[in-house]
Amino acid sequence: MAAIRWLRPQVYPLFASVGVAVGICAMQLVRNISTNPEVRSILELQEIEKILTDVKADDVKVIPVPEHCDWVDFMVVATGRSTWHVKNIAQALIYQAKQKQKGAERMFLPSVEGQAGGKWIIVDSGKVIVHALDEKARAYYNLEGLWTPETLQNDPIDEDLQKALVKVRRINNSKKKPAQRNA
Repeated sequence: MAAIRWLRPQVYPLFASVGVAVGICAMQLVRNISTNPEVRSILELQEIEKILTDVKADDVKVIPVPEHCDWVDFMVVATGRSTWHVKNIAQALIYQAKQKQKGAERMFLPSVEGQAGGKWIIVDSGKVIVHALDEKARAYYNLEGLWTPETLQNDPIDEDLQKALVKVRRINNSKKKPAQRNA
């Protein structure tokens, strides 16, 4: 049985130090489910933990984030041993969501991003977002590391913003024509 480790929630707005394709920017691509109040939760955390245990996902970590993200309560990060295993993790979550809603008038499926590549797949099931990554992608992006208190002590976002701010010259709106230089 896979051990599931809980991490303490911390703020890291916009994951700016990692880049646009990572973190909340990637999570916002799959926001269409959890913003709908009727479909606030397709799969509960306990169901997701059981599915990840059943498909033998490695190094599963649950990060509670309700006070930092108003659209999600938990972020789960799991590792697959290969691209096939990562895709299988996502497919197992989607299958369970379909089975849970069997016979319903309208079926709401989790939003899924990254299924084509298989290196990093995000499954948004409402209150819980699952990041399934292969071992190399997990080590490279270090998503759970971005939510730890040690990382947040030195907030690189403020430093990056200070460096990014540049002095802008005002446009010359005068009627004078610029002096022409003679060569």
